[in-house]
Amino acid sequence: MGLFTKDIKTMDEAEEVRIEPERKPLVRAPHQGPDAIQRIRLDTFIGMAFSNLVALAIILATAATLHAAGVTDIQTSAQAAEALRPVAGPFAFTLFALGIVGTGLLAVPVLAGSAAYAIGEAWKWPVGLSRKPERAKAFYATLAIATMLGVALNFSPINPIKALYWSAVVNGVVAVPVMIAMMHMTGNSKIMGKFRIHDGLRLVGWMATAVMAAAAVIMCVTSIF
Repeated sequence: MGLFTKDIKTMDEAEEVRIEPERKPLVRAPHQGPDAIQRIRLDTFIGMAFSNLVALAIILATAATLHAAGVTDIQTSAQAAEALRPVAGPFAFTLFALGIVGTGLLAVPVLAGSAAYAIGEAWKWPVGLSRKPERAKAFYATLAIATMLGVALNFSPINPIKALYWSAVVNGVVAVPVMIAMMHMTGNSKIMGKFRIHDGLRLVGWMATAVMAAAAVIMCVTSIF
């Protein structure tokens, strides 16, 4: 989720450059760099802090409810909601439903939007939420189709818990080549110009990439054996 959110943010940054006359790519207007980078850095720090806080809350809540109750194999949403009964009592299902609805309201626009941007950019369609629908028909059609597919999953025989699990697995594996490509791009002065990342940040980035790659390999090996 966090990864898709940052994808949307990156696309929004590129879109603002296109629609705002005073905003230009930083390689062409390096004087705009300090302000833009400071704004992006602040947005990243705040966004990642909240996303990690939410992740930590989910881990702790799961450990205190599901794992404490001996529930380690969740097959349905009802099972997950039932595990909240010792904490929430008769409001367990209401609390779980509100959490699912709230998460869906956050996730559906982000995931559908990232899919529409990715497909639109790949096919070189006019893209962007700043465009009117008649000027970006394919983009908005993709956005609508992706949203409807997400809704349709609720009425399909696909197990939503397994779907969440495997989507997280795929996301984690795909993140490795994405991070490798990103590290190569951000360290390339021909692409980044004066905004090439410094060696300290490159080291941290490659370490994070190595950890993600190791985690993906270990997951594949342990799942096989």
